[in-house]
This record gives sequence, C-alpha cells and structure tokens, in this order.
Amino acid sequence: MMRSAGFPPIARSDARILILGSLPGERSIREQQYYAHPQNAFWKIMQALYGIDGEYAARAAHLRDKRIALWDVLQSSVRPGSMDADIRADTARPNDFADFFARHADVELIAFNGRKAEQLFARLVGPLQVARGIRRVGLPSTSPAYAALSFSGKLAAWRDALDIP
Repeated sequence: MMRSAGFPPIARSDARILILGSLPGERSIREQQYYAHPQNAFWKIMQALYGIDGEYAARAAHLRDKRIALWDVLQSSVRPGSMDADIRADTARPNDFADFFARHADVELIAFNGRKAEQLFARLVGPLQVARGIRRVGLPSTSPAYAALSFSGKLAAWRDALDIP
C-alpha cells in the first residue's frame, strides 16, 4: 500500500502559533499545498481571522508574516484516501518536533486542526519533544468530512482559541 508523505512546515523562525493537521489529503499532496481541497474551511477561516487571501504562495507568506506556522503531526503514513480515520497508526511516522521547537523557540501555542491531529500528537510526539509552557488547544477540524459544526461555529471556535477579538 502506498505511503502518503507530508510537506515541510510553513514557518518563520519567530512563529508564535503552530497549527497542526494530521497529514495532507490526496488533493493537497497532488497540488503540493496545505488544505488544497476547495471544501476545506482552513483558508476561509484564515481569511476571516487575519485577512489572508490570494494565491497559495501569497497565503503562505501572509501566514509567516502573522507569525503563524503550519505543519502536520505526521511526516508520513499509509492512508488509503484522505480521511483521518483511514490513517494506519502502525505505519505513522511523526515529524521531528524536537528540532522544530529548537529552531522556533517563540512558539507559545499549538493549535490542533481536529481531534485526530491532537490524538496523534499525544500518542507519537508526547511532552518530551515540546518545550514547557507551550499551550495546546484542540480545534474543530476544517475538513469537509467534519460536518457536525457549521462554518460559523468552526470560525467562532478558532477565533476564541487563537484569542482574536
């Protein structure tokens, strides 16, 4: 079975917030862009909260300018399709967070985009690779597969968690 592989982080060295997904889906991998599926609400939420807009390269640059880093918990895993539920835990390899936090010492908040990212992080990364004092918050997934909450509900939860008035 084929292994899905993630991307390098979008991050400046002075990032304050790290947003973590689980692993890019098929569309994102094909387009080599985080959250490329048009129904994923991630970029719409970033636009509503921070005014981040434009083509992918511009959106990535705006994230960096806002001192927001974007990455995934997993470096790679076997996952048929794009659903988080299909990630084969026995094949999951986490990214190198010890190195990331050594190079991004200003991170003060880890925001998990969905429960699966939060669970994978707790299970595979754990507290030893995370500097003390970094807050963690679980957020509703921006995936179209998570339909239990409306866009406005997701937006409100993200706004509250990221302390945006």
